[in-house]
Amino acid sequence: MALSGVRVLELAGLAPAPLCGMILADFGAQVVRVDRCPRSAVSTDVQGRGKRSLALDLKRAQGAAALRRLCLRADVLVEPFRHGVMEKLGLGPEVLLQENPKLIYARLTGFGQSGKYARSAGHDINYLALSGVLSKLGRKDENPYAPLNLLADFAGGGLMCAMGIIVALYERTKSGKGQLIDASMVEGAAYLSSFLWKSQNLGLWNRCRGENLLDSGAPFYETYKTLDGKFMAVGAIEPQFYEQLLKGLGLESDKLPSQLSFSDWCEMKKMFATIFSEKTQAEWCKIFDGTDACVTPVLSLDEVALHQHNKERGSFIKNDQEEISPRPSPLLLRTPATPSARRDPFIGEHTQEILLEFGFSKEEIAKLHSDKVIEFNKPKANL
Repeated sequence: MALSGVRVLELAGLAPAPLCGMILADFGAQVVRVDRCPRSAVSTDVQGRGKRSLALDLKRAQGAAALRRLCLRADVLVEPFRHGVMEKLGLGPEVLLQENPKLIYARLTGFGQSGKYARSAGHDINYLALSGVLSKLGRKDENPYAPLNLLADFAGGGLMCAMGIIVALYERTKSGKGQLIDASMVEGAAYLSSFLWKSQNLGLWNRCRGENLLDSGAPFYETYKTLDGKFMAVGAIEPQFYEQLLKGLGLESDKLPSQLSFSDWCEMKKMFATIFSEKTQAEWCKIFDGTDACVTPVLSLDEVALHQHNKERGSFIKNDQEEISPRPSPLLLRTPATPSARRDPFIGEHTQEILLEFGFSKEEIAKLHSDKVIEFNKPKANL
């Protein structure tokens, strides 16, 4: 795979860092998740696919020293802690990059490594708020709302950090040097939303939140409830697509207001909603499938892998425990990602084998274990 041979150390964290590590693992990197020791009852990482787990107490001097040794043979370190935590442990970039100049040290945080909020706690909704993007999300006359924790945590955080790591790996092939990556979820979410800034002069966002073309203001860019309580998504922006939408709904354009008549959008929405409520989702799919009306069913997580289009592309995969998840994207046709089908690792499951691979002797490992700096957690066989 594309990242085969790349060694990654991912310090265990929440949400964005695990996604970053999983992306790298899916595309072939050898990802070691460095879990906290003593371990908690269960791992909070549900994105551990393709990773191995090393349980290590970084708060102990021996544990910090062990990580430094691991970094000597690593290509990438993914670090998700708040500003200053790694420095207190003696594991800051000024130490690790001096010892291994080829190391790519990725720091993934909400607010970044500098600025007023650098040391502050926060979550996706806070990062999204500070990025300016949250102000654009929400319906008319309602408060702004965050779409789950997808935009800042995962898109602006984990995905952007993975991209930064891959760019740094490519640059290293020319310079031979690693570097420090400062991945801020605030800036990642803002960068992801560059279109909002670059389209200011197009008139797409001149109206209040929830009254514009793409933010639920337009009747032709909206979701509608069907007779069976499901939903259809409508995205018929271009005039030729809008004509096909109207045709499917049994309406005639010459008897309706202009598509871009803002003052009529509210009434048009009510009309569309009434019509969509008269048929089931399956009936609407029969009408709109195969057309360019840009009308599709809103699928639940239980339905999405069974949809014909997704089945034909193999867009969803199962692991050896029959758990369904999305296939890695994008699809590289010559060197595609081949995600592991094994279950996610238990905390400390691979501690011994990882340390042996990184040059630790059996005696050193035994000493670390007796001093409770590391933990083993071998799964029991099911008889």
